[in-house]
Amino acid sequence: MSKRGGCHLLKATFQDVLIAAKRLEGRINKTPLVYSDQLSTETGAEVYIKMEALQKTGSFKVRGALNKMDALTQEEQKRGVVTASAGNHAQAVAYASTLKGISAQIVVPSSTPQTKLEGIKRYGGELIIHGDLYDEAEDHALQLAEETGRVFVNAFEDDLVVAGQGTAGLEALLEQPDADILLIPAGGGGLLCGAALVAKAINPAIKVIGIQTDTSPPWYYSFKAGKLVDVEYRPSYAEGLHGGITAGNFDLAKEIVDDFVLVTEKDVARAMYWMAKQHHYMLEGSAVVGIAALQKGLVPDVKGKKIITIATGSNVDLGRLAQFYNEFEETGK
Repeated sequence: MSKRGGCHLLKATFQDVLIAAKRLEGRINKTPLVYSDQLSTETGAEVYIKMEALQKTGSFKVRGALNKMDALTQEEQKRGVVTASAGNHAQAVAYASTLKGISAQIVVPSSTPQTKLEGIKRYGGELIIHGDLYDEAEDHALQLAEETGRVFVNAFEDDLVVAGQGTAGLEALLEQPDADILLIPAGGGGLLCGAALVAKAINPAIKVIGIQTDTSPPWYYSFKAGKLVDVEYRPSYAEGLHGGITAGNFDLAKEIVDDFVLVTEKDVARAMYWMAKQHHYMLEGSAVVGIAALQKGLVPDVKGKKIITIATGSNVDLGRLAQFYNEFEETGK
């Protein structure tokens, strides 16, 4: 059900996001907000894509990782850090820790794409592959933290991480402050909560909708039930969104997120293919779930509205993208 990094009350605020934005100034890429003519025409809406796929390390995760590393004490920095991730947070922690000269152990499940494994090693992290699922990797990382004294860096249930991730939403909404709908890929909830904090502070009337795949739907069913519930997990092209959620992020999201939508694996594959063909961007599965939801007509009341979706990362294996290209070019479906 939930990831077991320990549950605590999250207290991140809009002010924390503003502080993070100031701290990160000049150290991250200000990624473009791309207007999609094609998707706008298809939906009858004005659709913008926040291209965090062009961020350092290939995803938005570097925002939270740098904000967290900056807050470590000298004594904590000497002890080093350990984290668990499906890949993007892992690369971000490896990158941020190397910048500050901090030792980082990175635990990932065996399902992590090769491109993300290579990135972890390239950015200087000590790569440890453990288990088939994210939760197994996280259990091992928590055990290592206990045994070695390293600081466990949670990928999402951490105020500093949430505030850092929220800066992606801040950039987008400073460009389009009158947006009506914000579509956010929902994994652990760091980006979801951070961007929603910003959105509701700038425009309380904005609709914030989290997007998941039906192969990993804990947010969707928990939100409907009003409490954390058990769900079935299956392999996903959007591995970055895979796994359970915790009470900390869930309780915060209940106050600032309006709804959740589920897309299928085929929807994800088609959206990855579509972005490569129409916009010439290589995006990972997690990054296109908002695009997939719009293409399938799953987001209600979009006509005439201004919509922003966040394309969270570019760390996709070329072989997978080539597979989708061949499949959809041949079938046209």
